[in-house]
Amino acid sequence: MISIREILKISPVMPVIVLDHVADAVPLAQALVTGGIRVLEVTLRTPAALDCVKAIRAAVPDAIVGVGTIGSVADFNAARAVGALFGVSPGATAALLAHAAACDFPYLPGVMTPSEAMQTLAAGFTALKLFPAKQAGGIEMLKAIGGPFPQLLFCPTGGIDAESAAHYLALPNVACVGGSWLAPANLVAQKNWAEITRRAELACQLAVI
Repeated sequence: MISIREILKISPVMPVIVLDHVADAVPLAQALVTGGIRVLEVTLRTPAALDCVKAIRAAVPDAIVGVGTIGSVADFNAARAVGALFGVSPGATAALLAHAAACDFPYLPGVMTPSEAMQTLAAGFTALKLFPAKQAGGIEMLKAIGGPFPQLLFCPTGGIDAESAAHYLALPNVACVGGSWLAPANLVAQKNWAEITRRAELACQLAVI
């Protein structure tokens, strides 16, 4: 099992995916992987989410699919049970951090402040999700926090788009960014897999800008 730090470095953008229908899960994952984006975060925002993860795991072996919006130990365990390869939270609780630290499961807790970063670091986590990134101070916040916490690696998410992503990725403490522009709800509803592949291909180019 690879570490969460290694997972974050695989693709420059981690698409934040919301799926209402299991039938869309595999073609969406295939479209993203075809475009070069292998790390996928399926969020627990719909009743279909866990079944979507299970379907992707079974049919798209090149996809590294995880579960996002983990808010409790129960969510964490459910993600592991369906075969997710990692988990992501918008924040962190003491219970979640303790449980995740005791499990052999790559986990990305969320933080917004230096105090929260210190708490997650004390729990043993050096890869964090900055959320919501734009509201937390964005690029300037990441530059500032890199001084006292050089060991931390971030996946900023929230308010990032195709235009701003490259500026985040240029920072030494940013491994990848999270974003919903690769697979927005309207393109999924239209089953416009070709456009999603095109967006994934453009996102992969961000890594070399």
